Amino acid sequence: MDKEHIRNLAIIAHVDHGKTTLVDGLLRQSGVFRKGQDVGERILDRNELERERGITIMSKNTAVLYEGYRLNIVDTPGHADFGGEVERIMRMVDGALLLVDAFEGPMPQTRFVLRKAMAAGLAPIVVINKMDRPNARPAEVLDEVLDLFIELGATEAQLDFPVVYTVATRGIASLDPNREGTDLRPLFETIIRHIPAPQGDPDAPLQLGVAMIDYDSYVGRQAIGRILNGRIHVKQEVAVLSGPEGTPTRQYVAELHEFQGLKKIPVEEASVGEVVVVAGLDHINVGDTIADVEHPKPVPFVKIDEPTVAMTFLVNKSPFAGREGQFVTSRNLRERLFRELESNVSLRVQETDSPDAFLVYGRGELHLSILIETMRREGYEFEVSRPRVVTREVDGQLQEPVEEVLVDVPSEYVGVVMERMGQRRAQLVNMNTRPDGHTHLTFYLATRGIFGLRSELLTDTKGTVILYHSFHHYAPWAGDIPTRSRGSLVAFETGTTTAYGIENAQERGDMFVVPGEEVYAGQIVGECARPEDIRVNVCKKKRLTNMRSSTADIAVKLTPPREMSLEQCLEFIRDDELLEVTPRSLRMRKRDDASR
Repeated sequence: MDKEHIRNLAIIAHVDHGKTTLVDGLLRQSGVFRKGQDVGERILDRNELERERGITIMSKNTAVLYEGYRLNIVDTPGHADFGGEVERIMRMVDGALLLVDAFEGPMPQTRFVLRKAMAAGLAPIVVINKMDRPNARPAEVLDEVLDLFIELGATEAQLDFPVVYTVATRGIASLDPNREGTDLRPLFETIIRHIPAPQGDPDAPLQLGVAMIDYDSYVGRQAIGRILNGRIHVKQEVAVLSGPEGTPTRQYVAELHEFQGLKKIPVEEASVGEVVVVAGLDHINVGDTIADVEHPKPVPFVKIDEPTVAMTFLVNKSPFAGREGQFVTSRNLRERLFRELESNVSLRVQETDSPDAFLVYGRGELHLSILIETMRREGYEFEVSRPRVVTREVDGQLQEPVEEVLVDVPSEYVGVVMERMGQRRAQLVNMNTRPDGHTHLTFYLATRGIFGLRSELLTDTKGTVILYHSFHHYAPWAGDIPTRSRGSLVAFETGTTTAYGIENAQERGDMFVVPGEEVYAGQIVGECARPEDIRVNVCKKKRLTNMRSSTADIAVKLTPPREMSLEQCLEFIRDDELLEVTPRSLRMRKRDDASR
């Protein structure tokens, strides 16, 4: 297909504003699926974790054919922790659909992804979605989007963006906010009209920048990228360059595919502007260039923001080590972490003095927790430390990462939120009250202050708070920030928990375990009501005697235990504690009790 009939675009937005649902609608209405075919919802979120959490983690490619045009679409994550996924695909596209909720308006992560798109010079189309929300306020939201564009230094051409109003769940779009559409035709036509055709010379030497890596059990690693110049065909000899200074290696293209809907369609040849999948190239990674053998010229790779949070991954050395995992050795752990680097461009892994410990750097707590959850589902067993921030020194001054935090809360809880944020040395940037009785508060808060914040605010606001955050800038070290104010309840001995033991222990705090659960000495079984750690015997059995008591038959009364998710465990543990991760269990323990 000639490049004039190709449009390459990314869909970017804050998490949960409807990107993946909108792509569903575009796929359905372009005729990708046969009539009556059941493909479910959020089609592109094929990863099990993505479906469970309702978020996009990995960028996805698809292509839509519409009236003679090929629209190559990349659905990108909305969460800033997966910003590397957003950054690396910017070179693949010429335009961006910025999706904004018709009620919520621009959010912290809207700012993050839009800044990346503006810096890459992409042509924007603003899509105001969820127009069917009862409190939709499209006029005010459009003003907020315009203010955001100006604040981020958009060019005059970028400020002259078209606006489309949609209800993605119903597959309708309109150019008039006061008139409901009947299908997504207005959006299709806006894309074709306003997103430029790709640049490049089809007769120049080949240049293809690798933006993503896929894996197929039959053909192995597959490189996904856009042809910036020239042509590529099956069985062609190409040069693969790793980075700007890389030495070219000669290899052959075994297979070539293009995207069509959810499928990869084999093709013999592709030309400039196309997004293609190349198979048969060994040791190829994100950021590499596939080039002409005679004129190997590397593609400049977009700069990826540096990690802001670090965590130590360790071989499991708890008393229950090796019981539940398939991969438990340091070699297993090392191989898996370094394999992750091949496709996860925001991640860094550093070996330590100990062969059993590895420092892993990521873009945020969620970024690292997704890696942990993925590994445990693959059968890995290991331990992780408490997350810590990555600092840097500028002109002799220690600096730390600062997050922009947006808190949405019923107005009656504003006072308690302000108190909590004040304790963590947060700076209030903006506050406004919405017609629905909720208040939006925007803060700047050191990344250290995020750890444990969500659980505290959920308790203080009876579960009504909504909290979003994304990296904003580096600033001088903010000083001491209070961490968890309550201690841990630590198991006194190894054994099986009893209702009698838990009943006695729950007087001292909130429990994490149930009767009949195996625990070991040093395992954290609850949160203490006081600041210090307390050892409790949750395996204690009731002493039997020949004496009959008038209260002997009174049933044991247990408070339901607090169920701890992976993220809650990471927020809970202190510097002297570890989280043991296995395919079946999450156990927190004290560091100095490993040998007990």
